[in-house]
Amino acid sequence: MKSGASTNIDEYISSFPENVQKIMQELRRVIREAAPDAKECISYQMPAFEQNGILVYFAGFKNHIGFFPTAEGKAAFEEELKKYKGGKGTVQFPLDRPIPYDLVRRIVIHRVQQNMAKE
Repeated sequence: MKSGASTNIDEYISSFPENVQKIMQELRRVIREAAPDAKECISYQMPAFEQNGILVYFAGFKNHIGFFPTAEGKAAFEEELKKYKGGKGTVQFPLDRPIPYDLVRRIVIHRVQQNMAKE
């Protein structure tokens, strides 16, 4: 779906079909709400949010949205995330199911707290 390297999140999101764009815009809004002081960037060719280090990444794929809260972020919500595919620090939210935005919000808040504790 994605072609070329994006230089900002708007450009990244606009490279996807409209239905996926809407999901990613809502995901972005939820992350911004949960981490209002975070800076948006593109890292590893994906949208990312950083505040005293990377908080989370997300990315669009053919059949899912990849959400990357890092291994530390995922471990704290392991029970709630077990119904989704993923790896050590990744979660796959299928496009044909509702995105758990409240869970994303709680994970982002947790990641902010983790990163602030590093100071």
